[in-house]
Amino acid sequence: MKKAYIYLIAPIAAMAIVSCGGKSDKAAAGAAAPPPVTPVSIVEAKTGDAVYYDQYQGTVVAVNSVELRSQVGGFITNIYIKDGDNVQKGQALYEIDRRKYQASYDQAAANVSNAQANLVKAQKDIDRYNMLLKADAVARQTVDNATAAYESAKSQVAVAKANLSSAATDLSYSVIKAPFSGRIGISQVKLGTQVSPGTTLLNTISAENPIAVDVVINEQDINRFYDLQKHNTDSTFRLKLSNDSIYNKPGRILAIDRGVNNQTGTVKVRVQFDNPNDILKDGMSAALKVLNNKSGERVIIPYKAITEQMGEFFVFVYKDTTMKSKQDTTKMKRDTIALQKKVAIGPRLSDQVVIMNGIKAGDKVITEGFQRLRDSGKVTVGPPPGAAAPGAAAAKPAEKKN
Repeated sequence: MKKAYIYLIAPIAAMAIVSCGGKSDKAAAGAAAPPPVTPVSIVEAKTGDAVYYDQYQGTVVAVNSVELRSQVGGFITNIYIKDGDNVQKGQALYEIDRRKYQASYDQAAANVSNAQANLVKAQKDIDRYNMLLKADAVARQTVDNATAAYESAKSQVAVAKANLSSAATDLSYSVIKAPFSGRIGISQVKLGTQVSPGTTLLNTISAENPIAVDVVINEQDINRFYDLQKHNTDSTFRLKLSNDSIYNKPGRILAIDRGVNNQTGTVKVRVQFDNPNDILKDGMSAALKVLNNKSGERVIIPYKAITEQMGEFFVFVYKDTTMKSKQDTTKMKRDTIALQKKVAIGPRLSDQVVIMNGIKAGDKVITEGFQRLRDSGKVTVGPPPGAAAPGAAAAKPAEKKN
């Protein structure tokens, strides 16, 4: 029994020794194996003319726009225009019943004539009394009374003329005329409508050429827009319409509001555009594109090369390195690695992106295969893992025939 016991234990110990030896050899082999080389695709960073714009939401507004209201009361007796017409400055638009105002004017004119006649009589009286006074044929008091009557008649003429001017003004107000050239809107009154002075809205007229766009900017941008106002060029302002087309006329700053809104911390800016073909209409929505002052020659790379980590942006750059070999220190070893670079990005230009800093022109940027890369990881140029080789077709299993 004792010999049998020893005979059974020995093979087990030998197996344990062999097993332990096998694991040690595998660990050693794994430690000695070089890290895997990742195949990647690269693109050289280039400089290009990066012209890009900042965008602000805006509203098209007429530079001149006014609501037409009557300054006298009465009934509408004539409408001289059609809705939507282009009108010229001074053109008659509406007429209010003029009979009462014409009668008041005629009465005021008659009063002027009467006052002037009284003035003529008073002038003759004073001349006559002055001649008699020289001959001591009239009392001094009579001359003084004639002089006072003359002055009173002269003031009555002034009053009558003032009343005539007021009546003429009311008569002229009975015809509402265009204050400037522009486009008339849809009439708010019809023939026979009674209007009240200063209250009843008749219509709205606006001048559409030139026209303006109002945008709201943050107070941090005020100095920038003041600089743009001084050094405006034809490419500074562009207008993007609601159908995504770009308006073909350049703009310029017409006005910057006098102060900052203390509730919102914003300022209104008005940019003027020529509008000869009436493309822009009052009240339209549009996007004002403002040339970024950092536009110019910039480094541009494909946007797909960018990775984002906690709000920061990175790219991997393909790098050739040369170092001494560990096996033979007299020899140099050449490797290609991927270096992770932090970058500051600008705006996107289609499938490209502007790089403000972090890499320079000529750097080889990795665009594919960087998903599992680490900083300083070894890479090689080639199709990324899982990509089919060019021209290769996937093999299909043959169908089994019955």
